[in-house]
Amino acid sequence: MKIWITRHGQTRLNKAHLMQGRTDEPLNETGIRQAGAARELVKDVRFDAVYASPLSRAVRTGAIIGGVDEKDVIIDPRIIEADFGRFEQKYYYLLPPSMALYWALPEIFPAPATVETIRSMVERSSSFLRDLEQKEYENVLVSCHGGIMRALTGCMTGAKRGIVWRPKPKNCEIRVFESEGGRRSYIKTIRTV
Repeated sequence: MKIWITRHGQTRLNKAHLMQGRTDEPLNETGIRQAGAARELVKDVRFDAVYASPLSRAVRTGAIIGGVDEKDVIIDPRIIEADFGRFEQKYYYLLPPSMALYWALPEIFPAPATVETIRSMVERSSSFLRDLEQKEYENVLVSCHGGIMRALTGCMTGAKRGIVWRPKPKNCEIRVFESEGGRRSYIKTIRTV
């Protein structure tokens, strides 16, 4: 099975450099174009299923890239973005040191109070992937978010702490992995720009 994991397209909050965890912000026009450009790069791939976070930006991105109607996207709450707690919709560059350091170097700094931990994100990702790998898909698209994509990538590559934090996934970047007989491997990254 090939697992194609993508981050949603741009939103108004992304453009304004605001922390956008569980706020249900839709794609802006740029985000719709990014998803369309990503679709062009994978248009020859037939996805047996498209999964997405419950947030509309992920659902719409998944539908566009996957070439399916939004109603056909399978929603899974385990791949929703990290909970940023009291830092939700705060400007990136004005975060207090506790949050700025955690989000820059979660391998070293702990999550501040009210913010979801890396461990929680890794547990959600692992659970989702274990269930997904029980399916009989040849190609499956997973549309999610920058934070949880780092945990999904970590799980797929067997990273030491369960995350691959850098490089940060770009909007509509697609990371392709293979899961075969209990073995997982990275294949490639597809970017529109």
